Amino acid sequence: MTTPDSPLERAERGERLSADDAEALLGATGPDLERLLDAASAVRDEGLRLAGREGIITYSRKVFLPLTTLCRDRCHYCVFVDTPGQLLAKRKPAYMSEQQVLSVARQGQALGCKEALLTLGDRPEDRWPEARAWLDEHGFASTLDYVGHIARLIREETGLLPHLNPGVMHPDELARLRDVAPSMGVMLETTSRALYENKGEVHYGSPDKDPAVRLKLLDDAGRAKIPFTTGILVGIRETLRDRAESMIALRDAHERHGHIQEVIVQNFRAKPRTAMQNAADAQLTEFVTAVAVTRLVFGPRMRIQVPPNLQDIVELEMLARAGADDWGGVSPLTADHVNPERPWPHLDDLAARTAELGFTLRERLTAHPEFLTDEWIAEPLRESVAALADPASGLALEGHRPAGSVAHDPEAVDSGSAMFAPGGLIAAVIERAAEDPGSLADDEWARLLTATGDELDALTQAADDVRRYTIGEAVSIVDNRNIASSLLHSADPGGYDLGLLADMARDAADLGLSEICVQGLMPGDPRGYLDIARTIKDAAPRIHLHAFRPQDVSDLADRSGLRLDGALRAMKNAGVDTVPGTGVKILSERVRSLVAPGDLAIDRWTETVIAAHEAGFSSTSVMFYGHVETAEERIAHLRELIRVQRLTGGFNEFVPIPMPGWGTPLVDGRSDLDEHRAMVAVSRLMLTGVIAHIQLPWTRLGLPATAELLNSGGDDLGGTLRDGRIGAASGVEAGQELTLEAAARLVRPLFRPLRLRTTTYREVSLA
Repeated sequence: MTTPDSPLERAERGERLSADDAEALLGATGPDLERLLDAASAVRDEGLRLAGREGIITYSRKVFLPLTTLCRDRCHYCVFVDTPGQLLAKRKPAYMSEQQVLSVARQGQALGCKEALLTLGDRPEDRWPEARAWLDEHGFASTLDYVGHIARLIREETGLLPHLNPGVMHPDELARLRDVAPSMGVMLETTSRALYENKGEVHYGSPDKDPAVRLKLLDDAGRAKIPFTTGILVGIRETLRDRAESMIALRDAHERHGHIQEVIVQNFRAKPRTAMQNAADAQLTEFVTAVAVTRLVFGPRMRIQVPPNLQDIVELEMLARAGADDWGGVSPLTADHVNPERPWPHLDDLAARTAELGFTLRERLTAHPEFLTDEWIAEPLRESVAALADPASGLALEGHRPAGSVAHDPEAVDSGSAMFAPGGLIAAVIERAAEDPGSLADDEWARLLTATGDELDALTQAADDVRRYTIGEAVSIVDNRNIASSLLHSADPGGYDLGLLADMARDAADLGLSEICVQGLMPGDPRGYLDIARTIKDAAPRIHLHAFRPQDVSDLADRSGLRLDGALRAMKNAGVDTVPGTGVKILSERVRSLVAPGDLAIDRWTETVIAAHEAGFSSTSVMFYGHVETAEERIAHLRELIRVQRLTGGFNEFVPIPMPGWGTPLVDGRSDLDEHRAMVAVSRLMLTGVIAHIQLPWTRLGLPATAELLNSGGDDLGGTLRDGRIGAASGVEAGQELTLEAAARLVRPLFRPLRLRTTTYREVSLA
């Protein structure tokens, strides 16, 4: 029960809250929590009205650049940081090179990103001789010296605005970096000294996590007039009092200098292979309460940010109710390298969800509109910032692509004769493939497919670097089972009727699978395709139904008389969610006539895939290689997939599949593994920024080769292909399973996390 003088009453009246008030409010439950959320919402809405952007929630379209993952700290919940030994195992450099940084930045530029987030470990050269040696070799006095160089390079070359998260900085370092970045940030996390001083706690042994050091940094940044991002981390064994005092300490710093542009309230998520791997994640209620209290402590004019990838997208409603008004940086290209198991929401999904909550999603710059003045933006940056800002609102110019200030001569690199000279590829061709894949001609891509020896090693390393710095380190897999539609009412082994099919679907749901994949030409009545879909969805409504290849769809359309548009409508009504993109080898009539004349005609396959995408189905894309095709035909196939993707955006992944029973190499004498390495690497480089995921068909490759191809640009294992307990022989690849435990064993030596995904690469909901 509240009283007229209670913290909740004072919060509702808009009075200034003390640490005692904040602590009490953090314990709110039941009706008091509902009132707390209503109060926080009202304060947020008032703030947006005062800022002239009523009903708007913002985000920043960014690329995430993990400049180095070496660090002198030892936080007990972190998987971002590597040791030199882990870098060696991952085949990962101590620092991103200029070329690697620009490769990602330019791809982000092409996708309309305006922020380049540089995140790195704190002063790794103070702990690791390997870091010191790298800096000395490349002519940099310190990691922060290299940060400044890279930030300037990014802005000049691409026009992206750097946002720096380089850890603790001294006043002279802040002053130097202010000229190269419009904004910076460091999370306070907590003011708890116990978590820093007591052995076994999360910040023990981490000199840069001393709360006093971080609070001094906040004051130094304020005196330097730097728009600054900071925040708290909820659920790392801090007390409610710690949480309250952390909020008040941040408010005090802001009131002294006026420089904190946003406060992030971030929920702890346990990470494997850390000291806190078995700790419980921050509960939604305590996280939401922390967001609401932070809003009330800071009042209407502060932007309160929550990361949308650290919670299910349905939970954003509670966070909006709690007073959040910013989703932070979201990337259409790169992973969250700090939380590699938590992908960003698709921007279209985030916009739609934000609209469902009654708000409009708008893009902002790294510095919030209130800080786009000469007082806060250093003179060397003002032109770059102004070029990307809407003069009326100070938000980002929607749909605008940044441009660098450095002119480039497109004829400066001429790889022509050198590419085919004795000794093979020059390094510049591989570098261009990584930095600007659109600049390579088809003959250059075809030449890359024939790389051997040192050339192939350089190619796969470049592809793996692109994978690492875009998609990230996570290896994904979907927990699924296959069912052959061709076996409905069949007397062959694995045949089933609709009753048994319903049992198989319920069994899949009971096993916790998220997908059932169905494909294969249907004998008999073509409406059996729809019977299969309805039966599965009726028996297991929450299972994602990934069903029917273009050839199957075309068969349904032709034999049922529904035509293509009618067949796709009927499939959607029957419960199909996405479609496989298989049923084609190489998009070439010459190849089809020689290898698979019974396959769907190439034009019909393309027509069907485009129609499926336009009808709202996304799909896989594939290539079967290693038979009669040429390198040029493989490249033409990839070009056509790129064309379709740019037209529809419907491909979720690309799967390069060795053709069963053939094994014909492009290069005489080249091993099967090297054939696969070249194919995967070229796929990664050519499709980067267009089709995000390269899936490795482990059933065709074998697990040892699959592990090697994860170091050649691959990032996904496809499906577990569980046979289930009922109708086990009914799957397309029955008898081949990759359990989640076996998949984890496969990726563990690579020091990469395994991520369970949905068919469309979203997070699996356990609700």
